[in-house]
Amino acid sequence: MQRWRTFSILVALGLVVAACTTTSTSQEPSGSAEPSTPESMAPFVATSYPADGPADCAYGGEFSQITAVDEFTVRFDLCYPDPAFLAKIAFTANAINDTAWLEANMVNHLILARPNGTGPYKFKEYVRGDHITLEKFDGYWGDAAIAQEVIFQWNSEAAARLLALQAGTVDGIDNPGTDDFPVIEGDANLALEPREALNVFYVGITNTYAPWDNELVRQAVGLGIDRQRIVDNFYPAGSTVADYFSPAALAYASEGAAWPDFDPTAAKAKLAEAGFPDGFDTTIFYRDVVRSYLPTPGLVAADIQNQLLVNLNIRADIVVQDSGTFIDNSSQGLLNGLHLLGWGADYPDTSNFLDYHFNNPANLQFGTIDSSVSDAIAAGGQTLDPAARAAAYGDANTALVETVPMIPIAHGGSGAAFRADVAGAHSSPLGNEYFAVMDPGGRSTMVWMQNSYPISLYCADETDGETLRVCEQVMEALYSYSIGGTDAVPQLAEECVGNDDLTSFTCTLRQGVSFHDGSHFDANDVVASYAVQWDAAHPLHIGRTGSFEYFAAFFAQFLNAPE
Repeated sequence: MQRWRTFSILVALGLVVAACTTTSTSQEPSGSAEPSTPESMAPFVATSYPADGPADCAYGGEFSQITAVDEFTVRFDLCYPDPAFLAKIAFTANAINDTAWLEANMVNHLILARPNGTGPYKFKEYVRGDHITLEKFDGYWGDAAIAQEVIFQWNSEAAARLLALQAGTVDGIDNPGTDDFPVIEGDANLALEPREALNVFYVGITNTYAPWDNELVRQAVGLGIDRQRIVDNFYPAGSTVADYFSPAALAYASEGAAWPDFDPTAAKAKLAEAGFPDGFDTTIFYRDVVRSYLPTPGLVAADIQNQLLVNLNIRADIVVQDSGTFIDNSSQGLLNGLHLLGWGADYPDTSNFLDYHFNNPANLQFGTIDSSVSDAIAAGGQTLDPAARAAAYGDANTALVETVPMIPIAHGGSGAAFRADVAGAHSSPLGNEYFAVMDPGGRSTMVWMQNSYPISLYCADETDGETLRVCEQVMEALYSYSIGGTDAVPQLAEECVGNDDLTSFTCTLRQGVSFHDGSHFDANDVVASYAVQWDAAHPLHIGRTGSFEYFAAFFAQFLNAPE
């Protein structure tokens, strides 16, 4: 899909809300999806994908076939073992949609504006540039939400978020500023919920542009940035320098060669060897959005700009882009220079960090990934033997140090903060706080202020954490993560059981579950929700950009992927 066409569609839907200082009074996007008609009581007819039999695994992806065995049983047949399968299917991008809703609202893009899930909250309104309101779903299959409504607001300034919390106009905020941690801890009216640093901030490099196509140049910059200085000056307590791309708390994260220490002398020598003894001009791209991995983006960008000039005579201009534009440009490999990005864990496995970034055909932000990296990552994710996994990920980490598609800077400590009377308040190491269990001091509405707006409300085709957080209150997957934790636990599935070599998983589904429009949940909805992501030739493989980056990262390749 062409980028201009995507942008114009989003403007029409009222979903491009960045940098708007005036509050719109329009209550919904200009288009709104009509509820689909609940299924009749006709006999259930099971589907499978592909319908004509298993896919030839030579296409390179993980799935062979997805089958609705009966109305409440679905089976995933895989091309190779996947020890992280349950953790992957718990992620929000793999939430289940109603089949009729997908068919009625994908082609016209209205699915981007109005989700139809099975979660404890349902969509109510989107006031452009100001807030999103979710309301309690009275037909929820599980424990009912406590607050009648949840309102999502956003502000990019940490100081403004804290002021709103102190004033009592919001009940919780994400990512307090580095200097705000002690302020919150010293205020009896507030409560700080620290978040484990399962994230990484990195300086990305797209190697399809000169001079970044020169490995020596990339190695020089990797040696020429003082990462410890950045952590010491701009990060809160609980943050550490990133010696590896994946956080050390994850198994297999710290295998192989660690990132080399800051060495400006060696950096200058490498740059001279590459043919740039006097440096060169470049650009640093970033979005002015606070994240747990990057609490002070503007200050860090300026410091890296200064370090490049002082240590390497590399003269960098700074360009700030809108959040959605920046994410799209980075994932499509359109940033000619350096870019500041990061990653928070979606599920607690090293494959989540390495596969998504360096073995993902839908993510082009680093240009061409050397096969010494991608082949090792593929081997690590497709074996059940712990020693083999450790060796493979060690090879991958060592190859990353050599080829330098990015420079890992920090694993950032972060947190959330709440009014002290909010019962059930918590932070999540995965950034997926679950508001249904929170009681905002007996008030009917829970107001949450995060750092930025959601890019769309169809999260199968999104990667932005604050977009995903909204979807997580509305949409549900077969599994989910424990509240405030990382364990994969059943959600729309009662259980999913793998065979001995983990090449097939059979899931027994919950019965009596309804979508927000009243439609009946069954195994065909699971097949359809995965098929539209899996098959690049599927008529509903559309989304917002059509990238479906998470699917390609989690499951290796699309069926019928274009050349």
